[in-house]
Amino acid sequence: MIKLRDGEITIIGRITDASNATLLGEIGGSRVVYKPIAGERPLWDFSDGNLAQREYASFLVSEKLGFDIVPRTILREGPYGVGMVQEWCEPNPEVDVVEFSQSDSPLIRRMALFDILINNGDRKFGHILPIDVTQVRGCDHGVTFNVENRLRTVLWQWAGEKFTEIEIDLIQQFIKEIRSSDFAELLTEHEILAAIDRAEEFLRSEVFPHPSDEWPAIPWPPF
Repeated sequence: MIKLRDGEITIIGRITDASNATLLGEIGGSRVVYKPIAGERPLWDFSDGNLAQREYASFLVSEKLGFDIVPRTILREGPYGVGMVQEWCEPNPEVDVVEFSQSDSPLIRRMALFDILINNGDRKFGHILPIDVTQVRGCDHGVTFNVENRLRTVLWQWAGEKFTEIEIDLIQQFIKEIRSSDFAELLTEHEILAAIDRAEEFLRSEVFPHPSDEWPAIPWPPF
């Protein structure tokens, strides 16, 4: 397994279409993504904390609840300071990501549930990484956990559809986990309380949310 936490990071390139500093690196010959906090652009709607911590918080939700969506992620020191380091995930080039993302695949539905829990404001087609028929991964989870409802996603095909019992159980698990000290170190108290409020509203409504009229429902550009 790649020594994500203590292996030396060698920078081999930069992902130029990212809005913040996103560097491609290697640890022991295995590729990683490194996003230093120092390379983040200030965002008016994220005045507290940083995007790297939100990426890690999203990984923890994926890990603790068994979504298995976010590649292994840590916070650590790197060549340009503390940042997020994540295992590189290569999508299957034979899968049409747009067609797959707009399908009724249980894997995509599970990602849609994950996104409403973390309040993902940036689920583009390019952030969906189909691996094979049994697994889909996702990347770029920095714009998450906003106090305001900011869900922007290309995955709206289940809007208004009732949650399954398994999905309701996952929402309940999320409410329990988000209260833990792991998240208190990464998110503000207001962000955690807002996440709980949203999850409790999902339990009351019992359905996937509809797009809002108050903010764009799809990130731009969507790819």
